[in-house]
Amino acid sequence: MKPKITISENTGAADGLAELTAAHQEIDRIIAEHGPPPLWRREPGFSSLVYIILEQQVSLASARAAYLKLIDSTGELTPESFVRLDDTDLRAAGFSRQKTEYCRGLAKLIIGGILDLESLERKSDVEVRDELMAIRGIGRWTADIYLLHSLGRPDIWPVGDLALRISYQEAAGLAERPGEEELEIIGEKYSPWRSVAARVLWHSYLSKRNLNLV
Repeated sequence: MKPKITISENTGAADGLAELTAAHQEIDRIIAEHGPPPLWRREPGFSSLVYIILEQQVSLASARAAYLKLIDSTGELTPESFVRLDDTDLRAAGFSRQKTEYCRGLAKLIIGGILDLESLERKSDVEVRDELMAIRGIGRWTADIYLLHSLGRPDIWPVGDLALRISYQEAAGLAERPGEEELEIIGEKYSPWRSVAARVLWHSYLSKRNLNLV
């Protein structure tokens, strides 16, 4: 297993963290209490997208358990190895019928040459988001998490993420949890380092609950 790299060990992200800490008290308090967050990087590609789809609206633990069972079933998770699994195999791994359909559809798009995930690395955030969201089963949250965790984009703010909304409420001492539209506006103050701010807030959320994001 690769050692976890913290933002403070990554030059670009460290610059962003320094700027955010100096400018925003809630970020400074989190760093003082919990230290800098890990970078939580996942390699870009089909395997990571499947993992993110598995994480839709379920706990981190259940998504990881399903992903590990899938790896055990395929050895190497590729579009080709995935489509060889039948419904029974995927159900045993913890896939719902809906997520089975989503991931099969994704695999077939890649196999058919309709979707080139490698090309996304050369496209803008907006282009990547639009291309991914055109795929059945991939919405704004999934596209944003892929942009942030797999493509390493510095200014992504996943407003659909419940943990991010809860953590910001806690950090800012708000009486009510911000909705997606409100969080979108809030996030503007962290630009061009919204990804770094999101990582800090996730770090706070997970640390307070003794959870891990893999």
